[in-house]
Amino acid sequence: MANKIIIGNLTDDTIAMAERKGIGHPDTICDEITERISVELCKYYIKEFGAIMHHNVDKALLIGGQSKPAFKGGEVVQPISLIISGRATSQIKNKTIPLETIVIDTAKQWLQENIRHLNIENHIQITSRLRPGSNDLVELFNRFGKGEVPLANDTSFGAGFYPLTNLESTIVHIEKLLNDPTTKLKFPFIGEDIKVMGVMGPEQDYYTIAIAVVDRYISDLKDYISKIETIRKFVVATLNLSGANIYINTADDYPKESIYLTVTGTSAEHGDDGQVGRGNRINGLITPYRPMSLEATSGKNPISHTGKIYNYFAMDLSRALVENKFCDEARVFLLSQIGQPINEPQFIHIQLRNRSIDKKIIEHLAKEKLAQLPEYWKRITHLTQFQL
Repeated sequence: MANKIIIGNLTDDTIAMAERKGIGHPDTICDEITERISVELCKYYIKEFGAIMHHNVDKALLIGGQSKPAFKGGEVVQPISLIISGRATSQIKNKTIPLETIVIDTAKQWLQENIRHLNIENHIQITSRLRPGSNDLVELFNRFGKGEVPLANDTSFGAGFYPLTNLESTIVHIEKLLNDPTTKLKFPFIGEDIKVMGVMGPEQDYYTIAIAVVDRYISDLKDYISKIETIRKFVVATLNLSGANIYINTADDYPKESIYLTVTGTSAEHGDDGQVGRGNRINGLITPYRPMSLEATSGKNPISHTGKIYNYFAMDLSRALVENKFCDEARVFLLSQIGQPINEPQFIHIQLRNRSIDKKIIEHLAKEKLAQLPEYWKRITHLTQFQL
């Protein structure tokens, strides 16, 4: 498909592309850790004060370290830096909230659970830079603590769609397969930093997969080449992709022995940085051919930040419209106004393909779900993304 230019009408849907960044990608690391911190803060606030306090821990920067990967095992020579910042309530009356401890302990725990070969004591340095929120935003948030409908703390939009296309589903399945614990037991050389880019072409689909290979399991170049081919065949056979083109680690230059080897299984150790909001949307994908918000949802408070809540809601309502057989495909867009109740968006725009039911029934479903928004935080704090 190289150097091919395809020109079609605006309604042409024979071409599409999408991407997914795996659990060990630097951007995903930032997203997942900040979201986990938000959840842990929610748990702490509820336990200590009976209600969630204002916070937005939605800023994180991962600065890649330096490493010297080598066959049979190399070393990290300069650690990764992870800086987490944002706003959070730090004191209630005479009680001080241990924000730094919560942030650092949560980040370490997540890394231990998800990046197998990263030594959290030697391979990464974590810094917390949380500060109190502005008085006006804290005041907007306090309505929730009084049992009232929260007021939007930002003018933001949310966007969502359902269902996924075959291309999008396959991208998700490839990454999940390669990062599945059973796959790691079978092929321990597969690192957690996996990126899958898919293209739906007019005749065939193309999937380019980047896999951070863990060097300690590779004896030499021949062994590396063999293992990459083994993985390609494994993906094709397991997911029945014999009709697709599968490419793995296309930047490798075998004659120069320039290959994708890592010590820790993530490119964060050398050569790649990360940031909140640059990775997957809440449905686990980056979809330039589909509606999506560029809002960084991870780490934002789940009570009043419509930049987070409305994206979950849009995906949820889209799914409900399809699963209730009101249509074959749904797209939902919402816009909030700062200071207005979160369940009273400025507008909701619903686009449907092959609608099979009266508009009034659809409006009723949308209003039913809007009424649930003040309690939506209970769902969000138990999920990092909606189930696909």
